[in-house]
Amino acid sequence: MFRKTKASLVTALCCAVVGAGVAGCSSEEVENWDPFAAPSQAPKAEVISGVKKIEVEGRSVNVSCSGTPAKGEPVVVLLAGAGDGLDKLAAFQKTVSEKSRVCSYDRLGAGASDQPEGPQDFAAAGKTLTGVLDQVAGGEPVVLVGHSLGGLIAARYAPDHQDKVKGLVLLDATPPTMSGDIEKAIPESAKGPAAELRAQNLAVFEGQNPEKLVVPDGKVSSAGDIPVEVIQHGKQYLAALPQYGPLLEKAWSAGQRKWLALSSGSKLSTAEKSEHYIYVDQPDVVVRAIQRVTSQAAG
Repeated sequence: MFRKTKASLVTALCCAVVGAGVAGCSSEEVENWDPFAAPSQAPKAEVISGVKKIEVEGRSVNVSCSGTPAKGEPVVVLLAGAGDGLDKLAAFQKTVSEKSRVCSYDRLGAGASDQPEGPQDFAAAGKTLTGVLDQVAGGEPVVLVGHSLGGLIAARYAPDHQDKVKGLVLLDATPPTMSGDIEKAIPESAKGPAAELRAQNLAVFEGQNPEKLVVPDGKVSSAGDIPVEVIQHGKQYLAALPQYGPLLEKAWSAGQRKWLALSSGSKLSTAEKSEHYIYVDQPDVVVRAIQRVTSQAAG
């Protein structure tokens, strides 16, 4: 945040004349000022280590960073799924930090961050994400790694922020047309657990979730040619739902393929031994994908 400081008219005039290269404005400093000297460097932004609260758009956001920053190397930013926070990502973040600078954050309404002021759309969630990236990554490139709803948010964000986002890893990301897919796979006439699943998920997409995030279906926009790895689950846990499960699995798999339109540099793979939480079931698969994408993004 910017801090307002009071200054006398003399000080203000002095600084206006000699410029930012002079730290103070005493007569002695002005007399000794060298106009050809290199300007002094502004102090570097604080490097966040561990868990910390930062202010974004007037709200308190809980962030966690680990690993060593390196000039020009992408900062990996993890986006959790709905209902998950930093605690769920902690073990995986520690693993990733052995090779990369990595940060994560609780979105508004999740974990230890503030509640949103009202219903959120992707633009509002994107403003929070931009504020987080500005503070945890500065001007360094960023690779977003999103799981489930976090993957959907990352995929919606990247096309409009190609100046920041140089790579994506999507972990069983919520498909771009999930509401419609559910309505097709589970008819309104369904009964029992299937009917409950249908109603609960549609309500979540309409904004009845802790983040108050409204999640409409939409087309996949292009983020250019950035490296994108889409990883889908291999164990078909959705198929356990009687009658409608196999249709849900097909819809989910089709949704993962739709994300390939994000970039001409996209690729799809399957974590054969994983259910939805791929970074928990097969963290090594995800770590290798992150390393490939960050390497390409840095190049």
